[in-house]
Amino acid sequence: MQRGNSTTDYAKFAKQGFLLGVGAFLVGELTEPIQHSFGMVVPGWEHSLLFLLTVLGVLTALLAPFVFGVALPLTQ
Repeated sequence: MQRGNSTTDYAKFAKQGFLLGVGAFLVGELTEPIQHSFGMVVPGWEHSLLFLLTVLGVLTALLAPFVFGVALPLTQ
């Protein structure tokens, strides 16, 4: 039984979620070497925040294609 026409573009969401995750990963990983190259001293909470951004970026990049590309289209 079909519930109606869905206009949700899951492929677009999967691609954008992947790119968002990769972007967050790159920001988290590339910020520290840039800070060290300029001789900046940053507090510990900033290192924790960048580590969290890196981890969440990896999880987003891995899970977004699965959720929006596989799981949600199968539930329709």
